[in-house]
Amino acid sequence: MLLTQISTFVENTPGRFAIITDLLENANIDIRALSVAETTDFGLLRMIVSDADRAEQLLRGAGIDVSKTEVIGVGISDRPGGLAMALTTLKKAHISVEYMYSFVSRVNGMAFIILRVADNDAALKALQEGGHLILTEDYLK
Repeated sequence: MLLTQISTFVENTPGRFAIITDLLENANIDIRALSVAETTDFGLLRMIVSDADRAEQLLRGAGIDVSKTEVIGVGISDRPGGLAMALTTLKKAHISVEYMYSFVSRVNGMAFIILRVADNDAALKALQEGGHLILTEDYLK
């Protein structure tokens, strides 16, 4: 199962992130995970939210450019080497990771990561065959 990530460029000015988070809060859309890559003038905000379609419509309606990308959510063992196991599975399948970020797990003993890879189907197959937990939208509710 793939998750939908929404991304937007955010101008590096005071309060710009607050505008986005306020919009989501007022629509009762929960941010489950986020990543910010920044430069001097702007940041690239990537988010996994509780309702990606509504978030996209809301942000677009506010004049904010948004893109959606399919990503993979993986549950890993919350211990040293847990992430290495998942990444080794992808390495053995010759799958490169473009980027990744983590988020807080509600499941005791597990950590969650978001992966962006070139071939989602191959990565999903390798991770599932490797016994890794693939997150579904249910984990975001």
